[in-house]
Formats: sequence, structure tokens, C-alpha cells
Amino acid sequence: MATTAETVTETNTATGAKIFADMNDRAKGAMERGTKLFDEANGFTKGNIEALVESGRIAAKGFEAMGQEAVDYARRSFETMTSNMRALASAKSPTEFARLQADFARAAFDQAVAETSRSTEAMLKLAGEIVQPISNRVAVVADRVKTAA
Repeated sequence: MATTAETVTETNTATGAKIFADMNDRAKGAMERGTKLFDEANGFTKGNIEALVESGRIAAKGFEAMGQEAVDYARRSFETMTSNMRALASAKSPTEFARLQADFARAAFDQAVAETSRSTEAMLKLAGEIVQPISNRVAVVADRVKTAA
């Protein structure tokens, strides 16, 4: 019986060692896959943050340029208004005054419409540029979802 007990013990020990080795291999594989997924997620998050930073940089630069353009427009408008006031002050008759005033009002309206159109186009263009880095990241996500599916 000692032989049978030894055989059973050896068999059980070998089976236990095999089971633990298999569990160890599976645990290592799971750990490696987890590490790989964590690294991929970390890289993915880094890409997202970089896209947000780039988007913010574009926004700041665009708003700065638009602010400068608004200041330039205000300066030009003030200069035009000053010139118009001088012209109105030098009018020789009420008819000339009314004609100058109507011309100035028409020119101011046309300029305001043109400036509004330009500003709107610039804002829409800037919005597209701001969203582009984020849109690129969405495309990356869509590609990953397609390949994962």
C-alpha cells in the first residue's frame, strides 16, 4: 500500500503543480494583457489631452486675432466718424447737411453689414478649426471601435 499511497501522492503533487503552473501562466497572460490595455488607454488619453490642448491653443490664437480686428475696426470707425463730423460741421446749407448725413448713414450701414459678414465668416472658420483636433480624435475612436468589433 505504501507504493499506492506514494503513487497517489506523486500524482496529486504533479497534478497540483501542473494546475498551479497553468494558473500562474494564465495570471501572467492576464497581467500582460491588462498592462497592454492600460498602456493603450494611457496613450489614448494622452492623445485626447493633446487634442484638447491643441484646440484650446487654436481658440486662444483665433480669439486674439478677432479681438485685434475688432479694435482695428473700432479705430477706423472712430476716424471715419471724426471725419464725417468735420464734414457735417462745414456744410453750407441744410440741404448739403442732410445729403452728407444720408451718405454717411448709408456708408456706415454698408460698412456694418460688411463687418458683420466678415466677423461671422471668421467665427465659423475659427469654430471649424477649434473642433478639428477633437474631430480627429473621434475618428480614431471610431476606427478602434470598428477594429474591435
